[in-house]
Amino acid sequence: MVQNTPKARGRPRSFDEMDALEKATQVFWSKGYDGVTIDDLVAGMGVGRPSLYAVFGDKRTLFLRVLRTYAEAKGARAAKALLTPTTLRDSLAGFLEHAVESATDRGRAPGCLLVCVAPLVDDAEVRQFLKDAAAGGAALVERRFRDGIDAGEVPSDFPAAVRASQVIDLARGLTMRAQMGTPRKTLLKDAEEAAELVLLPRRGNAAPEG
Repeated sequence: MVQNTPKARGRPRSFDEMDALEKATQVFWSKGYDGVTIDDLVAGMGVGRPSLYAVFGDKRTLFLRVLRTYAEAKGARAAKALLTPTTLRDSLAGFLEHAVESATDRGRAPGCLLVCVAPLVDDAEVRQFLKDAAAGGAALVERRFRDGIDAGEVPSDFPAAVRASQVIDLARGLTMRAQMGTPRKTLLKDAEEAAELVLLPRRGNAAPEG
């Protein structure tokens, strides 16, 4: 009779996969996609070349995974910043301030992987991912505007979809200014003022002067 013997297991990984992904994020963030080599990733992630290919694939595959992981984490934090405050104005300010704070974190390259690195990658899948991420962010902000309409914080004809897109553009602009070296204090002040601007009524709807 033939006995079934358990197959020998391969060597356990000597690294934490999520930690390696975080390190890969920093490598791509600091050098840009085109400037990164496999040697850079091996050194920055602390993994051997065979392990990198076996677990993460080639540079493009790794970058796409880094992008998804980064976007999921950042999106969750941005949603919390937007949806936790009780007033619409504070929600918008919190969302924009979060963009500034995440773009100016100490110990990281200034900016954002989605705004300052990924758009420069000439890859159809990356471009589509960025479009989907932007659309998802705008939909979340629009939903918060709709809640504000229901609560009577803004008029029923408030242009929620248009203003949501503008909020995303403002967040992107603040992030890019952070990459260029604008101080965090300045950007946070601008974020506060931007939150006020996007709540202005539509043109032609201003209350008549007494």
